[in-house]
Amino acid sequence: MTVAKERSFTKAAEQLNITQPTLSRQLAALEEELGTALFIRGNRSITLTESGILLKRRALEIIDLEEKMLDELKVKEELIEGTITIGCGEFAAVETLAEICKVYKQKYPMVQIALHTATAGSVYEMMNQGLVDIGLFLEPVNTEGLDYIRIMESDHWVVGMKPDDPMADKKYITKEELLNKQLILPQRLSVQSELANWFGKDFNKLHVSFISNLGTNAGVMAIHGLGIFHIRWQ
Repeated sequence: MTVAKERSFTKAAEQLNITQPTLSRQLAALEEELGTALFIRGNRSITLTESGILLKRRALEIIDLEEKMLDELKVKEELIEGTITIGCGEFAAVETLAEICKVYKQKYPMVQIALHTATAGSVYEMMNQGLVDIGLFLEPVNTEGLDYIRIMESDHWVVGMKPDDPMADKKYITKEELLNKQLILPQRLSVQSELANWFGKDFNKLHVSFISNLGTNAGVMAIHGLGIFHIRWQ
């Protein structure tokens, strides 16, 4: 991690209080053990290979997990404290999450809640790695191996567009009105399947200009007239 940060064996060795040859031998041994090169060694600086980037990412996750574990082990029995990490996307059920967190914070004021906004796939992976304690998902989602509670709220599909679009004043949008429009679809295949069911045989006729994993940036594209985006909302 230090070598990746400093981009220099010499500077990294100084930070680690070891000699540069010792550090070089250690990293060469690591590369041999892993069977792949981690660094591109240049004349003035070094950079990470694709394998090196992957190892750095996983190392950061390991460090985060270690810090989380140590924090949990330090929690005193008579005082509930620590951090709960919640992963969620951008949807209306976050309002319900806020109400739950408010009640929880009143009962356990010393507990810090960390919100991590990401796609469902990323949140699910981080839960499996122990980096996220609670995930807030928008169905459909794979619940295998998870303990879960359904928040009984109804979500509706919403179409986002420029305010001056002729459809903007309509209360409801039909699928026929969208067939000749440039569309921005959600990245999740399971969510696209829901749209496919709604469009039926016309789904293959859609003009898809963008795929977006979260709604915020899709909205920016729509404001600039680059497409109409679909998002589920309460």
